[in-house]
Amino acid sequence: MKIEREKIFKDDSDVDIAHKINTMELDNWINHLTYIEKELTNLIGIYGIRLNEKLDGDRILNRLVKKQAENKKLLDALNGYAVKRSKIIECDDMQCDMAYITEHETYRRSYLYHLDKYRRVKDEFFKEIHDEFSLLKPT
Repeated sequence: MKIEREKIFKDDSDVDIAHKINTMELDNWINHLTYIEKELTNLIGIYGIRLNEKLDGDRILNRLVKKQAENKKLLDALNGYAVKRSKIIECDDMQCDMAYITEHETYRRSYLYHLDKYRRVKDEFFKEIHDEFSLLKPT
């Protein structure tokens, strides 16, 4: 069974459909984390400009840098997993298929956890920036 970028057909088995959907989902995760990598670089760059010394920049900057390292680690893991998934074609029993499906669920949880933590850091960054701009407005 060729997984990458295949359409789902009426005569595909449930397992084939699950593998195809999981592969599409994995591609989306990788694309999203690649975008987040660029976004983190930009956010870190904005903090490098140091809008004002009133910003609690070190704390947020450290969290952004840490999140960037975590993002890279997860992206590398997902890229490795994508390569590993090419061996799905060799599965010849349900136990093999279920091992891939179970592993995918583990990566899904890691991805969603990472997104939640990233969004929190990003929200904190924008709140800090917003508060700083509010202080700069003339009254």
